[in-house]
Amino acid sequence: MMIYMSREHEKVQQPSLEDKHDHAAVERAEVEHNTAFWDVRALLHEQSEGENINVHVQEISPVSDVKKGSAAREAALADLQAAAACLRQGGTVAFPTETVYGLGADARSTEAVEAVFAAKGRPSDNPLIVHIAHRDQLHELVTEVNATAEALMAAFWPGPLTLVLPVRPGAVSPRVTAGLDTVAVRMPDHPVALPLIAAAACPVAAPSANRSGRPSPTLAAHVREDLDGRIGGIVDGGPTGVGVESTVVQAGDDGTVTILRPGGITAEQLSAVAARVATDPALLAEGSGGDSTSPAPRSPGMKYTHYAPAGALCVVEGPPAAVAAWTRAALAEAAQRGERTAVLAFTEHVEQYRADAVFSLGNASELQEAARRLYAALRSCDEQGATYIVAEACSREGLGAAVMNRLLKAAGNQLIQVG
Repeated sequence: MMIYMSREHEKVQQPSLEDKHDHAAVERAEVEHNTAFWDVRALLHEQSEGENINVHVQEISPVSDVKKGSAAREAALADLQAAAACLRQGGTVAFPTETVYGLGADARSTEAVEAVFAAKGRPSDNPLIVHIAHRDQLHELVTEVNATAEALMAAFWPGPLTLVLPVRPGAVSPRVTAGLDTVAVRMPDHPVALPLIAAAACPVAAPSANRSGRPSPTLAAHVREDLDGRIGGIVDGGPTGVGVESTVVQAGDDGTVTILRPGGITAEQLSAVAARVATDPALLAEGSGGDSTSPAPRSPGMKYTHYAPAGALCVVEGPPAAVAAWTRAALAEAAQRGERTAVLAFTEHVEQYRADAVFSLGNASELQEAARRLYAALRSCDEQGATYIVAEACSREGLGAAVMNRLLKAAGNQLIQVG
């Protein structure tokens, strides 16, 4: 059976949303369905220049101040306000960003943040990223923003860049920082996330909205699959754009920017702003992600296996002909053992493979598409019951650094080099 991934995904059946009042919606989340479902896709489909709810970086309007339009739009705005109310009341809400769906809670509330850890099954020494809607919120969270960090924010905020900065004592729950003296902060570039955070009127701690170790969610359906019944609500804002998490960096006073986690902003983009770009040694050390006894990570994604499907996954790297030959032989041997096989390959190569499921990651020279498709492909491997999975490696330049980082994390650093 050949299965090719595309950006069009099956819609999830929506629960009834007849009651649009904040308190009723929150009560519905707690009593009737446990996890509420708020469909706000009309905010994306019916935007015009005059009605854009993402006003500007510095002036994000609360949801109540946004100009209303059609009935569908008004219903979506009411749902977004209900989700904001859930956050204000200490609840947990999954919402879309331009990278992946995040699971948000008031970063100041230890009880709310602990509910995030509990829902995800997340290790307690793994810090969380705090999401803000405008720059004024940043100075309530940190004690210092050096010139390098200021330049990065000017260039990439809002967007998929997270900055690790010295935390202001008492500004967030200690569970957010995992006991460190720094806090990771970003401003997402998404027309649902920004007004949601603004309306919640609190900094929102939000890791990816999946069970810990599972592939990150790029659709509301992925969130529901992992967390339905475990969280207060899910905001459906359609597919995410970038598809992999934000780049996490630490900005030095000398102009050096150190990448702690590769992501949606590439090293090449950072080099256009920073005096020098370095990579944290933990990213370069093979197997660094699996040592549960190592010190607390400075950034999410620096420790533990992440993004993994249920089946065994390996990544194959080398000249295309050698990769194809090794993969075909490995898939055939696995099939003879009775394994259910899957392969993640680039469009140019998919016709070479025979497996129970073949997933295209797009063109090898256009890795933006690979980033968008990767997590959905890994989840689909589980849906197909794949027990043995082979993934083609890609270039480590540009966005390829983030794609390879996620693939290797998902594979537990099982890298096969051939040719």
